[in-house]
Amino acid sequence: MTVLQKNNQVVTIDNGELIGYRVDSHEFIHQKGSPGWGSSDTEMFPIIGPVDEADFLVKVPKGNAVQDQHGHFRLLPYELVKSSETSALFRKEYQAGTPVKNKKYPEKSPKELLTWPYSFQVEKQFNLLADGLEITFAVTGDHHMPFMLGYHPAFKLHSPNPLIKTTDKELTLGEVLDVGSRAYEIPDCQEITLKDKKELTIRTEGFKHFMCWTEVSNMVCIEPITFYPYAVAQRELHQGFQHVTKEEVFQVRLHPKG
Repeated sequence: MTVLQKNNQVVTIDNGELIGYRVDSHEFIHQKGSPGWGSSDTEMFPIIGPVDEADFLVKVPKGNAVQDQHGHFRLLPYELVKSSETSALFRKEYQAGTPVKNKKYPEKSPKELLTWPYSFQVEKQFNLLADGLEITFAVTGDHHMPFMLGYHPAFKLHSPNPLIKTTDKELTLGEVLDVGSRAYEIPDCQEITLKDKKELTIRTEGFKHFMCWTEVSNMVCIEPITFYPYAVAQRELHQGFQHVTKEEVFQVRLHPKG
């Protein structure tokens, strides 16, 4: 367990997973064991979205990769590289073609092993600042490797009628619930404020959109993404790829208020 502290903020990280962000006595992160989802945060990489209708195959320049929903990255372990009182750096590495055991097999997926024909490394760094929490992802890998990246944090809700506010609209929890598992798309957006008992503004760099998901009233996932997967048929998911040409950096900042 890794704990970061600064002023009235406390961040708790378990093997790279953000499981707590408290400001004073207010917890912003969904707690494991509460209804809704068994995690608190995770990543979607190197793909976003389901692929069951595409026979769990994703088209890449090196052929077809066997993947399951949201990619195999979340099945890999994080390594803690270094930490201090206010920061922590975690890393995941993958060698091209290495089979990864699918936790969904056999109950929820017919694919026992998942593979990706490229090597990559992803670093996830937490920095606790005076006015919030900064989470940075640095992606490196084989030159021109195709990928998508989504960050999937879950936020605890404290009031019955929270609002998700962008610069030009307000979204109710009911509207997110109505979309169901597909996730509500908020395109071309780099800033969202969750207006609950206390407010939390989420700002991003590198990500292009957000999508929001929940199936319960006590939490909501507000997810920065590089591509909204339901914009295309599953067999055309490759249309949403971008490519590694250097170190690709993506950032999420959580700014609490009130």
